[in-house]
Amino acid sequence: MRFEVLGPLRVWRGESELDLGFPQQRALLGLLLLHTGRPVQMHAIVDALWPEQPPVSALNVVRRYAGSLRRLLEPGLPPRAPGRRLLRRTGGYLLAADRDEVDLLRFRDLTRQGKRAVATGRPDVAVGHFADALGQWRGRVALGLPASTRAHVQFAGVERELVETAQMAADAALLCGRAAEVLPAVRRAAELDSLNEALHARLVLTLAGCGLRAEALTAYEETRRRLAAELGVTPGPELGAAHARVLREPVRPTRRTPDREGGAQSRRERLTARSKPSDSSDSSESSDFWDSADSSDSGEGPFVPPAQLPPDLAVFCGRRAELGGLTAVADAAVTSAGAPATILVSGMAGIGKTTLAVHWAHEAAARFPDGQLHVALRGFDPARPALEPAEALRGMLAALGVPARHVPDGVDARAGLYRSLLAGRRVLVLLDDAADTEQVRPLLPASPGCLALVTTRKGLPSLIASGAHPVRLELPSAADALAALALRIGRERLAAEPRAADEIVARCGRLPLALAIAAARAGGRRDLPLAAVAAELRVSAGSLDAFTAARASADARVAFLCSYRLLSPESARLFRLLSLHPGPDIEAVAATALTDLPPRKARAALGELADAHLVTEHAPGRYILHDLLRAFSAELTGVHDSPAERRAARLRLSGSAPGVGTADGTP
Repeated sequence: MRFEVLGPLRVWRGESELDLGFPQQRALLGLLLLHTGRPVQMHAIVDALWPEQPPVSALNVVRRYAGSLRRLLEPGLPPRAPGRRLLRRTGGYLLAADRDEVDLLRFRDLTRQGKRAVATGRPDVAVGHFADALGQWRGRVALGLPASTRAHVQFAGVERELVETAQMAADAALLCGRAAEVLPAVRRAAELDSLNEALHARLVLTLAGCGLRAEALTAYEETRRRLAAELGVTPGPELGAAHARVLREPVRPTRRTPDREGGAQSRRERLTARSKPSDSSDSSESSDFWDSADSSDSGEGPFVPPAQLPPDLAVFCGRRAELGGLTAVADAAVTSAGAPATILVSGMAGIGKTTLAVHWAHEAAARFPDGQLHVALRGFDPARPALEPAEALRGMLAALGVPARHVPDGVDARAGLYRSLLAGRRVLVLLDDAADTEQVRPLLPASPGCLALVTTRKGLPSLIASGAHPVRLELPSAADALAALALRIGRERLAAEPRAADEIVARCGRLPLALAIAAARAGGRRDLPLAAVAAELRVSAGSLDAFTAARASADARVAFLCSYRLLSPESARLFRLLSLHPGPDIEAVAATALTDLPPRKARAALGELADAHLVTEHAPGRYILHDLLRAFSAELTGVHDSPAERRAARLRLSGSAPGVGTADGTP
């Protein structure tokens, strides 16, 4: 059989193309193809097939579609036989297929071969592998599926893989003078990701490398206008450097020069070797090299301090204690001759970690005269995968003035060069929305006087163990929450309806994200009384329907879902069942009863929820659930846990301790 998902979703048996049936059935097959050989959990399937609101019968519908697909893929299969293609696995399904049968598997395998060739200094070999990989790409991923399904993060992630491979192909092709072989794929990737400056920088250089200098300049100008129109920004250092290079000189392939032993070593290999931080003398040599390269070979001017901080929030207020704590750590870092400081700001989704970090960074910018770097790590982004450290370092090096052609391969080499460039400088590095310690560690500066400010929804205990200063954000006080609401909708309206304002704050659970959503509704209708806004929140109590927004980044349900998706299956199940607990305090014995897990595993699951800030351990061994997270938990258990499972959990809970009932009052 032959499966294609890197374009229109199609399946062949021999020379005959199969009719894949209803759109949702096709969507199920497309999702399984993205994970060929790996099980896909039922909750992930339901989430992808019905992004908005799944029907009550969602699980039965999925099972029916799976049965139809099994019969389609294996038409001679006896009834109820498991078959060998679409297999039932605990909590989900798995599609079994060989590498040669699925275009996505071939693409990934060829991309890995290309990466290995680049890492071993063989860009000409890498171009061949990358070109073959991109040859599997025939159009928009899973074309023909419902638009809502194709917009799901898992399909968007595959498109991101295609874009990243096109970027690597352009880099390798420019090194060995084979730009024409990858130009069509780079063009297609640029159409797919029209605001990706790193990608469009490569398109400009690839066009110029093919002798299309006028078209390269036109491509730059179109991208510049698009960035201004859609984002209100000017081109960043990497795209600007590509434009300057095309204006200054023809883009030619790098020449190979013989080394002293008669071999051939590319200039890129020599640059990579120089950037490895093997000891202090290597780091110094690397820094000296870049200083000379910037002033001669690249034609760049002197070091220009980066100023990458996002705009500050005009309605920021409160958090005086947290701001004071950040300032104290920064003052110590600036004056210390020891290791650089790292501050870890953590807290639940929507509590204002990024807002606090950006506001303080603007206040503290003068302490770091050599610049401020900002990296959106996308650890919990609803639409895009987490940023890889190597890609983050590429952007940071570009911001520090390193031309794209001088960026070495590999995380270690890039991190060594990055730290060499920061040596002796005072730079603030804001690393926003970190997924885990492994993503952050290569991005931390190593020079005294620098400061890394990291925001995350997780606890990252290993980063704290390495010396990071933890700042755990709690909910703002009621007074601060009212002050924030007043700044957004006007003090006069709050003064006119104080009781309604108090109710809005209470219904939002003092969560800044929820308050911002409610304030946006009130601010958009100046004629709408605050009492009416409070009434809307009152009617929707127990659900998140009042806290939705057009932008995913401003939607409470989406924000919570991004944390929930990263949980282990046992912890995810416990989180869903917590809505059955009458509260407010939750202990390990209740978690054991709800899940029927051994006590040790139940305690571990509670610990994972606390680390993800989905519950709060307010006293040793005692946890509470924010009201909006409880509503989210109730929505999830209604979708993913059957009535029988919920009844069994209630019975176990009622028998776990005297006087313990359930959330709905039933025993």
